[in-house]
Amino acid sequence: MNRIDRAFAELKDQNKPAFIPFLTIGDPDVRTSIDIIKQLEQSGATMVELGVPYSDPLADGPVIQRSSGRALKNNKVSIRDCIEAARQARSEGCELPFILFTYYNPVLQFGLDRIFGLLQESDISGIIIPDLPMEEDAEVRAAAERHGIHLIPLVAPTSNDRIKRIVSRASGFVYCVSSLGVTGTRTQFHSGIDGFLDTVKQSTALPVAIGFGISTNEQFKRFSQACDGIVVGSALVRQVEEVLPLLEQESTRSEALSQIDTFVRNLIQS
Repeated sequence: MNRIDRAFAELKDQNKPAFIPFLTIGDPDVRTSIDIIKQLEQSGATMVELGVPYSDPLADGPVIQRSSGRALKNNKVSIRDCIEAARQARSEGCELPFILFTYYNPVLQFGLDRIFGLLQESDISGIIIPDLPMEEDAEVRAAAERHGIHLIPLVAPTSNDRIKRIVSRASGFVYCVSSLGVTGTRTQFHSGIDGFLDTVKQSTALPVAIGFGISTNEQFKRFSQACDGIVVGSALVRQVEEVLPLLEQESTRSEALSQIDTFVRNLIQS
């Protein structure tokens, strides 16, 4: 069974959502990203999105753009490096399902069968490609299915009549976008968010997760009542940014990881 499916199945009777943090791999370096992944598992993560740094991200707001910029400038982190980070974290005992979050160009440049074969070999369970529209995903979907990888779609409140078509092809879970625009912390969400979530849930038997903008315990609790999973990206990446000086020194890295742990536990506490 795919690790994503297993994780959601285990949570089904616990009446709590999956916590799905997003992390930019390579910020400040790949080794530290692996340490953060391991810390996230201890702090309560259910699965983790491994963000591939990209120079022209269409869906990412300023916080994640800055983290990608640092990873590319300082370490030239590639999609292969991100996959290798997952492999290394697994070899060090991490049991979390991994989801690669990347744009289509790096996937295309790598080669579909080649990259999905590598994802399978590295025990990565899913992939999210936000700039790949449903109408053009046939080859990617076929490659993902051949290798047992979930191709997880994004669906937005403005998807309208496309919602049912998008979720009918979903695999793993459906990722609902809480707000219009790019990622980033928010105080308000789309005015029709509850109706939108109801529509998605009525259209699929898969778990439904929500992301884009969730940054506080109040928001986490609010969506815990409505969704099977909650993705937290910019708020976590910003926390990493705040402790970068500590992360960059081996002597203070444990202090930085402790601060990340406190942030996560405060965010997801019931």
